[in-house]
Amino acid sequence: MKVFNSMTRKKEEFVPIKPGEVKMYCCGPTVYNYIHVGNARPIILFDVLRRYLEYRGYQVTFAQNFTDVDDKIIKRANAEGKTAAEIAETYIKEYFTDAHGLGVRDATIHPKATENMDAIIAMVQVLVEKGYAYEKNGDVYYRTRKFPRYGCLSGQSIEDLEAGARIDVNDVKEDPMDFALWKAAKPGEPYWNSPWGNGRPGWHIECSAMSGRYLGKTIDIHCGGQDLQFPHHENEIAQSEAANGCKFVNYWMHNGFLNIDNCKMSKSQGNFCTVRDAAAVYGYEPIRFFMLSAHYRSPINYSRESLEQAQAALARLYSAAENLDFLIKNGAEGGITEAETAVTATFDGYRQRFDDAMDDDLNTADAIGVLFELVRAVNTAVEGKPTRAFAEICKKMMLELTDVLGLLYRKQDCDLDCRVEALIQERQTARKAKKFAEADRIREELKGMGIELMDTPMGVKWKKI
Repeated sequence: MKVFNSMTRKKEEFVPIKPGEVKMYCCGPTVYNYIHVGNARPIILFDVLRRYLEYRGYQVTFAQNFTDVDDKIIKRANAEGKTAAEIAETYIKEYFTDAHGLGVRDATIHPKATENMDAIIAMVQVLVEKGYAYEKNGDVYYRTRKFPRYGCLSGQSIEDLEAGARIDVNDVKEDPMDFALWKAAKPGEPYWNSPWGNGRPGWHIECSAMSGRYLGKTIDIHCGGQDLQFPHHENEIAQSEAANGCKFVNYWMHNGFLNIDNCKMSKSQGNFCTVRDAAAVYGYEPIRFFMLSAHYRSPINYSRESLEQAQAALARLYSAAENLDFLIKNGAEGGITEAETAVTATFDGYRQRFDDAMDDDLNTADAIGVLFELVRAVNTAVEGKPTRAFAEICKKMMLELTDVLGLLYRKQDCDLDCRVEALIQERQTARKAKKFAEADRIREELKGMGIELMDTPMGVKWKKI
């Protein structure tokens, strides 16, 4: 498997530190609001990376943090007359509602900044002792110029970064490029006791401390949005390598930006869109499909048309899966035929092409293309009256690939299924008794429930309309 390493700016063969195991960290949300569709992209993409690594046989330890103390959280808490902890816990719960809706599996570990203050303070202490950090009036800053490799991830010199950065004017700092590791407490803010007085951590130090605590000093993969590359990830490298005296990350992976209707998402432009709002219109799974329809490093444009296309594509996949379910129940008895065996012999080729696409820097767009080629081949092969055994093999193959992408996870409504099947049986009984008016009445009742019936030689099929 090859991945594009943002550090070296080229594709590299992925070789984990320990054979068969992968340690992976992804920057999670600051929990002061519902996640927006831009947040959803890395959450979905790196869920697929984890799934694919596990599919290839790796044991993955995946950490995704929550920043649960921050200026935005404190501002919202003050505005609503609540504590910062109450705001954070509210939106952590809302995060999981959206993440699960998107088919995203929980990380192995979801560390919170507030639960790791001891590790954060200990790392800041080490940086102070080594001369990489200094205290001023209860704040602690990192001496950026003392770290020779600063700028290695963004590929720029510290002078270029300084010229392009929006730098806080602060007379206390030794250098404008220095950044906060610890912030002295202000009135009305949550705080923790430290060697420099009461305060709270800066944003960047949290991820360095938590990745070190839960994954080790050197990890295999660190991922996140392209917007985090500088300064957040650049600062993580500086902190971690200065404190630990070793390489921080072997492979950096960053996803491209998401625009809305070809414009950058912004509340000021009125195009800000939460996942919750988008899901209310399109459903969660089409959002996931849309995010996987382009290569993760490419920019992607969110629009009504793109989500409707995702809905239509998913409908084709569900239709194929539901048709196979019907054939598993109603297909011919006995072992698979010679012609069916010839079809199953092609499955290894589809699997290999799918794997080749995913091995090529997680190319989900090409992998989806292979998936639809498989679906078309299966749809053709099951025309007529296939055997149940063949339908089962086809369904297993289809699910093998969709599971890697995290698709087709929406479960049928069992109560609805039972009601529909009961009405279909009533209709069949009425038809056998030549009570055609009753049979037609039941068909109309099902139509009113959004169910379309199709009479086939193998029995009655139904689908939602």
